Amino acid sequence: MITRETVLEALKGVPEPTLRKGLSELGLIRDVVVREGIVSLTVVLHPHSVGKSAELERELASALAQAGAGTPHFRFREMTEHEKAETLSKLHPEAPAAATGAPANKASPPIKGHGAGMEKNPLLHPESGVEFIAVASGKGGVGKSTVTVNLAVALARQGKRVGLIDSDIYGFSVPDMMGIEERPEQEGEKIRPVERFGVKVISMGFFVEDNSPVVWRGPMLGKMLRNFFAEIEWGELDYLLLDLPPGTGDVALDVHQMIPQSKEIIVTTPHATAAFVAARAGSMAIRTNHQILGVVENMSYYECGSCGNRDYVFGRGGGARLAETLHTGLLAQFPIGAPDNHPAEPDYSPSVYKAESKTGKEYSALAEQIMKLCGK
Repeated sequence: MITRETVLEALKGVPEPTLRKGLSELGLIRDVVVREGIVSLTVVLHPHSVGKSAELERELASALAQAGAGTPHFRFREMTEHEKAETLSKLHPEAPAAATGAPANKASPPIKGHGAGMEKNPLLHPESGVEFIAVASGKGGVGKSTVTVNLAVALARQGKRVGLIDSDIYGFSVPDMMGIEERPEQEGEKIRPVERFGVKVISMGFFVEDNSPVVWRGPMLGKMLRNFFAEIEWGELDYLLLDLPPGTGDVALDVHQMIPQSKEIIVTTPHATAAFVAARAGSMAIRTNHQILGVVENMSYYECGSCGNRDYVFGRGGGARLAETLHTGLLAQFPIGAPDNHPAEPDYSPSVYKAESKTGKEYSALAEQIMKLCGK
């Protein structure tokens, strides 16, 4: 039976064309998914190797065929500058940082006045260049995680370096929604997040066995959230999205305290009660001086696949009223539905819309709005 470990072992002998060392050994095989014997994976390439991807694809397919894999599906992307420096440091561990392009291992002075623990978490410092976007809702069941996941993927499709933290520690769902089956790997003293659809993902779901419930109190939740910032090897990011638990509880409060520069998107349905409750999450952001980027109205309508008529199952206008209450804009209105994905597809996921689908294009438009609002 073909497994993720079988795949990595089979590809050990396939070298990166420019670096001339095994892709698996260099950690350049990412996002491995094996479903019904079909293998899909991402290959990260040195900039000089991008033009050789066709030849490399044949080598990879041959190696996997010998291991008993079915028709594989490959994605190729160019490594970031950070990944390039990391890879070169693996090849030449004795070389000084300047020679590999990696930053010098020099202690930085503590950073004061920017939230708890920033001296230990440089990612959280405003000068890190990372745009933090928390996605919040007043209540559960409005599709907040669906919005978070698809916005993250849409930003990655725009060429942005995106991370995603499933901060809904009690109700984690992101790994399942994205079709992630593997677990994060230890890399030195840190943990490498799982990469899927170009998004680096970390979730409490990776550390819980058999979908067991998490029975924790507030301080433990805050500690786990801090670990997600400090103990994860995120690399270089443009955006880091946080899927918050619904409401205004401990985790939401921790995020507001830890990341004072975080921006926020509020998700609601058109129903008046959902919008009323969502206003509390928006008020919390305002009181803690967080910028609200806007409101996303989910489940706005049901569109008949045959005739195109729209039924407004949950009423109309809730998102617009909420945006008016919070003095912000209505960014998008998404219909009720689910992606037309089939489990046999190599890139199957239950909740990620294809880029060319109608809803996928609407998420692309949302991503473009967010990029303009963030100026990045």
